[in-house]
Amino acid sequence: MVCVSYPKQVYTGDDGEISASFRPVNTPPNVGTDESDAIHYLATTSTTRGEFGLYRFRMKAKAGGPKTHYHKTISESFYILDGTVRLFNGAQWIDARKGDFLHVPQGGLHSFRNDSDAPAEMLLLFTPGAPREEYFEQVSQLADATEEERARFFDEHDSYFVE
Repeated sequence: MVCVSYPKQVYTGDDGEISASFRPVNTPPNVGTDESDAIHYLATTSTTRGEFGLYRFRMKAKAGGPKTHYHKTISESFYILDGTVRLFNGAQWIDARKGDFLHVPQGGLHSFRNDSDAPAEMLLLFTPGAPREEYFEQVSQLADATEEERARFFDEHDSYFVE
């Protein structure tokens, strides 16, 4: 039997505290204005004290996605909420549907895209937490960036593309 222990104690008080965060379902997206192509910041690294980041991605039909990449410091997990999302697990593309899950540890090659004729929605979980919000907000502005600026941006955001 493998003995697994709990992580190091973080809270040192004796009475508990009121510190929960609630986000109603009708909260507008943080990135994007159209509900069919938007990112919702459900739990950022600042709200989770660096433990994780959780994001809801809503993708319009034929939205495509990033090229194959990996991360050196964070793992990334995908949970499909609706529609069909093509997930690349480093070896093959998988048509993932509602309820499907993929975990990619640090260094694992991966990608995702919506090639279908319908919108899709998924949760992305990054552990440990990392400031992915800046990445999501600025990646679309790289069209006019130099190769050096693009390389610096991706390095700062732990994203290493292989194609």
